[in-house]
Amino acid sequence: MSAAGPILVIGRTGQLAQSLQALGRPDVRCVGRPEGDLADPGKLADLVARTRPRLVLNAGGFTKVDPAESEAEEAFALNRDGPAALARLCASVGIPLIHISTDCVFDGRKPAPYTPDDTPNPLSVYGRSKLEGEEAVAIHCRQHLVVRVSWVFSEHASNFVRTMLKFATQREMIQVVSDQTGYPTYCPDLAAGLLAMAEQVLAPGFDAWGTYHLAGREEIDRAGMADAIFAESRAIGGPSARVSPILTRDFPTPAKRPLNARLESAKAAEVFGLKLPDWRTGLQKSVRVLVAEMR
Repeated sequence: MSAAGPILVIGRTGQLAQSLQALGRPDVRCVGRPEGDLADPGKLADLVARTRPRLVLNAGGFTKVDPAESEAEEAFALNRDGPAALARLCASVGIPLIHISTDCVFDGRKPAPYTPDDTPNPLSVYGRSKLEGEEAVAIHCRQHLVVRVSWVFSEHASNFVRTMLKFATQREMIQVVSDQTGYPTYCPDLAAGLLAMAEQVLAPGFDAWGTYHLAGREEIDRAGMADAIFAESRAIGGPSARVSPILTRDFPTPAKRPLNARLESAKAAEVFGLKLPDWRTGLQKSVRVLVAEMR
C-alpha cells in the first residue's frame, strides 16, 4: 500500500464521519453505503483495493440501541461480521485498523469509571454485537486499535442534544433519567483525537496496539446534561423545557443501558498524549448551530 494513500473512513452520514469531514483534511476520505457497505465484504474489498488507504477507520455500524433488540440480525451483521471482514482485509494488505466501539459493552455496575482492561458484560443486543465486533477485530488484525467512546454529541446527525431541543419545541416538561452517568464527548474533538491517534499509529515503530477509551472528562447524569442543553439554548433565545428527573427503572426502554457509562481515558493520555477539551465548550457550539437550524 502506498504511504501517500488516504485515511479511509467507513461511514459518511453519522456524527463521527461528518465531524471527520468537517475537519477539512484532504487525506481523509469518508465512504458510506453502497461503496463502503459493512454488510458486503466484496464491496469492502473493492473499496480498499481501489483507494489503497494507509489506514482504515471504521466509524460505521448499526448504532440504534433500542431497535437492535428487534433487529439483531442486522446489528450483528454490521457490528460484528462487517468489522471482521474489514479486519481480515486490513491484515491481508498490512495496514492498521482503528475500530470504534462503545461504553455499552459494559453492564454499568462498576462504581468507578471503566478502564480498557475491565471485563465487558453487555446488557443489550447492541452491546453484545459491538463486543463481538471488538473481539473479531482483535482476532483478525494484529495492527488494530479498538477505541471505545461514550455519550457522543455534536451539531451533526442524530444525538441527545438534537433530541432534547426538538422535544423542547413540543412540550414544556421532559422526563429524563437521572441515574445514568457518563462523560459527554463532543464529536469534533473526538474526531480530531482519533486523527491524532492515526498519525501516531502510522509513525515508524508504533506497537501499542489494543483497546483504548477516548471520552470527555467531566461527569454528569442525563438529566443534568439536559438542563445544561436548555440553559445554553435559553441564553440565545432558543427552545427550553423543564427537566423532570426520573429513574431508569421507571422509564422502560427496549434495550437496557449501563447506569455507569464513564470511560476512563488515562491510557490514551499516556500512550498518545491525548486529553479531550471541556465538553461544555462543544455543547455551546452544538446548541448554537442546532438552534439556528430550527429558526
